[in-house]
Amino acid sequence: MTQNGYFRAGAPVVRVHRHRLALAATCLALVALALLSIVIGSRSIALTTVISAVFQFTPLDDEHLVMWSLRIPRTIVGVLAGFALGTAGAVTQSVTRNILAEPGLLGVNAGAALLVIAGIVILGIDRIDQYVWLGFAGAAFGGVAVLALGGWQQGAFDPTRLLLAGAGLSAALGSMTGVIIINAPLAALDNFRNWAAGSLEGRDFHVAFVLAGAVAVGFLLAMSISSRLNVIALGHDVSRSLGAKTSTTMGWAGAAVSILAGASTAAIGPIVFLGLAAPHLARLFFGSDHRWLLPASGLFGSCILLAADVIGRIVAPPREVPAGIIVLLLGGVLFVLMVRRFALRRSF
Repeated sequence: MTQNGYFRAGAPVVRVHRHRLALAATCLALVALALLSIVIGSRSIALTTVISAVFQFTPLDDEHLVMWSLRIPRTIVGVLAGFALGTAGAVTQSVTRNILAEPGLLGVNAGAALLVIAGIVILGIDRIDQYVWLGFAGAAFGGVAVLALGGWQQGAFDPTRLLLAGAGLSAALGSMTGVIIINAPLAALDNFRNWAAGSLEGRDFHVAFVLAGAVAVGFLLAMSISSRLNVIALGHDVSRSLGAKTSTTMGWAGAAVSILAGASTAAIGPIVFLGLAAPHLARLFFGSDHRWLLPASGLFGSCILLAADVIGRIVAPPREVPAGIIVLLLGGVLFVLMVRRFALRRSF
């Protein structure tokens, strides 16, 4: 084998090996954060107690009950919601070809918020396991409406039109949500505030099961078009010259984003900037190949959300700061840095 032939065949093998190591390291970090999420809280639980509760559960032990009724389902929901938002963010940035895009730009958050507040105020719903379905339906409606306004009915998508449609629809739905909030009773506002802040508190196994099913469907759908997303990232003209069905791929991508971001938003509320940050962190280690980028973005999203949830429990004891607020603070700084870096690149 010639030297050139060796390098052509060997470089992808080395890259795959490096990606596998990075993926394994990310999984280990996620496991460590999950353990911290279970252990840390208003009352700390020893690691030995965690192990005994998993393998030898005792219903009469208060710490075992706290783990299985509160800490473990909360951690599972955090992992699933973060994974969904990270993956949805990677798909959104790919189809819009905009490094500053995130799932909330496609009207998902606004649609979910509208139906959740409507269910709380009009229908009197006050349980998370009930209005999670309204949030999911609202997110799906927002995503489908943006796809329709962005050109799906004409059989083609334009990234700019898609973002403009998302911004316009989000503003319209947000104004309707504001009208309902202004006329809502205080009790309804308390329930909505807990959801809108992006808190993981109070999420149980029922919410986790609903979220797990939606994340599985959405992630498999995203992975099924991962190779096509690589082609779309090259640009509309190049992808068409290669014979890629751009409009079909973007339609499936929009469905995946609606399912993933919609399920997460319905379960824990709108988490801003996580879908923006996770894909960029993943690209630092895995590059732009969506076959690696999508699962890596999901894992980074899980790590970010769990870390934010843990930080929110310890910064202002005995109260908790919702994870959504912590992510907003960290993501806002990252967003400003990215905008400045992008502006500097465009200026030269």
